[in-house]
Amino acid sequence: MPEVTTPLKPATSTSPYTRSNPFPGKLVVNRRLSGPESAKDTRHFEIDLTGWGLSFEVGDSMAVYPTNDPDLVEEIIRALGGKGDEPVKGPKGDTTLGEALLRDCRITQTTPKFLKAITKRANSALLLKDLLELERKEDLERYLWGMEVIDFLNEHPSAKFSPEEFVGLLTKLQPRLYSVASSLRVHPEQVHFIVDVIRYESHGRVRKGVASSFLAERADKVPVPVYPSSAKHFHLPEDPDTPIIMVGPGTGIAPFRAYLQERMALSAKGKNWLFFGSQREKCDYAYKEDFDRFKREGILTRLDCAWSRDQAHKVYVQHRMLENAAEIWKWIDSEGAQFFVCGDARRMAKDVDAALRRIVQEQGGKSVGEANGYVEKLKSDKRYKRDVY
Repeated sequence: MPEVTTPLKPATSTSPYTRSNPFPGKLVVNRRLSGPESAKDTRHFEIDLTGWGLSFEVGDSMAVYPTNDPDLVEEIIRALGGKGDEPVKGPKGDTTLGEALLRDCRITQTTPKFLKAITKRANSALLLKDLLELERKEDLERYLWGMEVIDFLNEHPSAKFSPEEFVGLLTKLQPRLYSVASSLRVHPEQVHFIVDVIRYESHGRVRKGVASSFLAERADKVPVPVYPSSAKHFHLPEDPDTPIIMVGPGTGIAPFRAYLQERMALSAKGKNWLFFGSQREKCDYAYKEDFDRFKREGILTRLDCAWSRDQAHKVYVQHRMLENAAEIWKWIDSEGAQFFVCGDARRMAKDVDAALRRIVQEQGGKSVGEANGYVEKLKSDKRYKRDVY
């Protein structure tokens, strides 16, 4: 980790670069963090933003505008019987079919308009037609899982579309938000990301995450358009002496790496406790070297890790929290610690929330209602902060 070279002045989240005017960043580091035995391809990316005059606060996110997979674009053009140079009106204005599919349109996810158009133009799409007409929502979701636009074009070649019609059936390609994993005080001209590269097989084809595969496979050859997105609800305490507890398994570790860099740069006195987790310690321990240094430097007061697949029974961050319930309660109730959670909203964040409420109830000697009220007060006082997705 480089030494701090920038003045220690407060960062702001104002920027001339926005959704409609992103900055052309340059990918300078693409490093795999997960080991060869890992089930995941987790990567560390560094984007150089020299010339921006960058300013943001740790806890903020950065939006990345990806481009689509050129091979998939070519396959769709062939399925349409086109060449790619046909003029079309895309989501961003007049362009060609090839450019619209590469840069402007979401070409993997189907839309209701597209599905209805398939049923009207292909006699072979009887099952899809029934599912749409009968409003069998759950059956339709199961049928569509893992299916992309190209699958329907290949399965129903009798469904013909002009380039203009086809583009009109798609939605606009959206930017992807990533939590920034670095502090400007340590890396003044860069932003760092930690990303799980999405790849899986479905219906005999390899599927890829649009933004993650763009960063992993193609971003070193083209500019990476980015703009900042403020997360005011997820910033560090204004008082650098305030203790913080951070829960960030997997790629949820991103903002907490930035927090620790920031607090080290500021020589902040506040205690820092991190709960991290992933599948296996041997091959999924992202940023271990950073954590080791933070511990040596006295910045990381406590580190508790949960490796879900390293034993017969699965262990997650919420289990580590419950093992340390008395100390967590002391930090929060007696020492005024703020509690941060980042990562998966569907399961992890709910389980962590339940564990926190249980800790408050059992360690604080409260009823269920009193514990829930205590946690809600933490939220309203901005001492319980979440960035979940």
